Amino acid sequence: MLRTFRGGLLIGLAVAIAVAAAAITYERYDTKTLKRTIRRGEVLCGVNKGLPGFSIPDDKGDWTGFDVDFCRAVAAAIFDDPKKAKFVPLDASERFKELQSRKVDILSRNSTWSMSRETNYDLYFPAVAYYDGQGFMLPRSRNIDSALDLNNSKVCVQEGTTTVLNVADHFRANNMKYTEVKFPKLEDVLKAYESGKCDTFTADVSQLYALRLNLIQPSDHVILPDVISKEPLAPVVRQRDDDWMMLVKWTLYAMINAEELGITSKNIDEALKSKKPDVMRLVGTEGAYGEDLGLPKDWAARIIRHVGNYGEVYERNVGEGSKLKIPRGLNSLWSNGGIQYAPPIR
Repeated sequence: MLRTFRGGLLIGLAVAIAVAAAAITYERYDTKTLKRTIRRGEVLCGVNKGLPGFSIPDDKGDWTGFDVDFCRAVAAAIFDDPKKAKFVPLDASERFKELQSRKVDILSRNSTWSMSRETNYDLYFPAVAYYDGQGFMLPRSRNIDSALDLNNSKVCVQEGTTTVLNVADHFRANNMKYTEVKFPKLEDVLKAYESGKCDTFTADVSQLYALRLNLIQPSDHVILPDVISKEPLAPVVRQRDDDWMMLVKWTLYAMINAEELGITSKNIDEALKSKKPDVMRLVGTEGAYGEDLGLPKDWAARIIRHVGNYGEVYERNVGEGSKLKIPRGLNSLWSNGGIQYAPPIR
């Protein structure tokens, strides 16, 4: 009797261990983000804690911004409801780890696409949402109009970002000296700059335009025209999750293609009646392109109706229709002198 009990106990323990191991394996290697998102009923999106024009909450906790709208576009494609996007504010130092640990489904958080980030963090950057570059902001009173005249500057920079290496490369390549003043949080970098602990602030140009609005006298500070790096900002997802990666990538491409075709949130109903083949493929009245992504045929029409095309999102958040008024530049369509270019839906 005792042997039977012990045998049963051992078998039970073995089964429990096997179940636990299977659960750990599932949690680590299950890659069905789309299915989990649908079961949950919302998209969990990691965003910057507060960057005007890109992701910032108001007093009521309602988020706005370029990166925020992209998350809403993903939610619109899946649920036909942009309100199904839930925003999780993340520091630069924690963003990739939190994505790896499944705290969020996607990062839409002004993150630069680089080789080391893909290989070291086991992540994937599906497509470039915003072409940026690193620049410099400094008091207008310094009377400097070129990054080649910054010798012996005290430069404020956020640690844990690509910015640190870029600024080091710039000064070394041009045989200039500088003093690096680092802080882990972006808001601390801005405070240090405004308090005079440094005389130069370096970050992505888009960030500089946004952060300048938070200074007491924004007009007293100038952003130099020099761009010292390539900073392709892209949404980020986990590797080995091809279905989710494809959905995120083609959400962006649908928005870019919509702008090229002249389809907006205001004329989407007319576009649904169009007989033009490329328009019909985009809005879902021809073909099964949405179904190939695990979505309904009208997935792209949902995005455009609820969020808008790429140009609409750009203009209202960071372009001429916003406080930032950042020129489109490289982010103009390829047909308008920029490099934003989406593969066709066909």
